Amino acid sequence: MGLFDTLMGNASETDAAEIQEELAPVMADSEQVIAAFKLIRDLSVFTTKRLILIDKQGLTGRKVNYHSIPYRAITQFIVETAGHFDTDSELKIWVSGQDVPVEIEMSKNSAQKVQKTLADQLFG
Repeated sequence: MGLFDTLMGNASETDAAEIQEELAPVMADSEQVIAAFKLIRDLSVFTTKRLILIDKQGLTGRKVNYHSIPYRAITQFIVETAGHFDTDSELKIWVSGQDVPVEIEMSKNSAQKVQKTLADQLFG
């Protein structure tokens, strides 16, 4: 993860194997991490079964909010790539039964990986 992306508030790809080990206690036995994106302490994790948004709260990060979104609940998504003067990409995911999308800021290099991962899980 680049320091500039972190300072700008953009998530960058992180090691999936490391995240797999960290999330082993909360994942299904047959579930595998496909890709993970980290922003300081928060994570967006794409697994074989769901998208997990992890929000580590407080100074110590001991309090953790795990927001699981099954792929079958995703009705649509938008990946906005960065332009010449843009330093970030944005992901918007609409979940069944919700009017407002879930929004995630990402580094400009992450947009294609996120879009491919979602396409593989939703349509593959």
